[in-house]
Amino acid sequence: MSVRTAPNRPGPGARLGRGLALATSVVGLVALVSGLTTPPRSGPFCRADCLGHPYTDVAAFVPRDYWWMYPQSVFVLLVVALLVCIHHAVASSGRVFSGIGVVLAGVAAAALLVDYAIQLAVVQPSLLRGETAGLSLFSQYNPHGVFIALEDVGYLLLGLTLVAVAAVFREPTRLERGLRWLFLAGGALTVVSLPVLVVIYGADLDYRYEVAAIAFTWVALIPGCLLLARWFRRTVPPASAVPVHEGHDAEQLFR
Repeated sequence: MSVRTAPNRPGPGARLGRGLALATSVVGLVALVSGLTTPPRSGPFCRADCLGHPYTDVAAFVPRDYWWMYPQSVFVLLVVALLVCIHHAVASSGRVFSGIGVVLAGVAAAALLVDYAIQLAVVQPSLLRGETAGLSLFSQYNPHGVFIALEDVGYLLLGLTLVAVAAVFREPTRLERGLRWLFLAGGALTVVSLPVLVVIYGADLDYRYEVAAIAFTWVALIPGCLLLARWFRRTVPPASAVPVHEGHDAEQLFR
């Protein structure tokens, strides 16, 4: 009985990684549009009818001003899952950097998700019910409150994540060079902009770094995930070819 070889197909890890990369790019774009269409109500970028302390007379803006946090939360979770797929797909020589990236992204996601959960599950309903005592420090409209501080920490860690993951892509192909420089530039700008803005503005930093860090993260990850989808398709080894006896449908072996 003759034996033939079933055609190579992408493994489940490659398919999952590609799907996550595309989903991350799409969700990131939705978060970008939601964020850009949410006007600043206070702080240095507010231009008219700006809110002042205690930043609690905002019931008229609920829930509209909180919509962007939903896709951004999903975006952050998808980034962590995508990095796990990258970690399992890269060669062993690059797993130190991808492992560092997974850890940093996990801590960043934890900080950001807690931050957004407080806004959506605590601050938002409290504002609608008029229960505003003690909310000033936690309000997203406070340009130097807890919300901004946690975002600063989260996106700083995501910037470090991008720098670490950039080191994974070492091959001299156009695709890997593009990924390396895109992630390195986005991550480095996210990290370096914090001390630069602190030197310039000092105690008046407010949410300037938060805005810059989120922008750099979106610019790096939205197109970068499209490149990652191609990388998973082209670079990740396919499922091992298996011998198939003549007369048997190779398709059945993959079901």
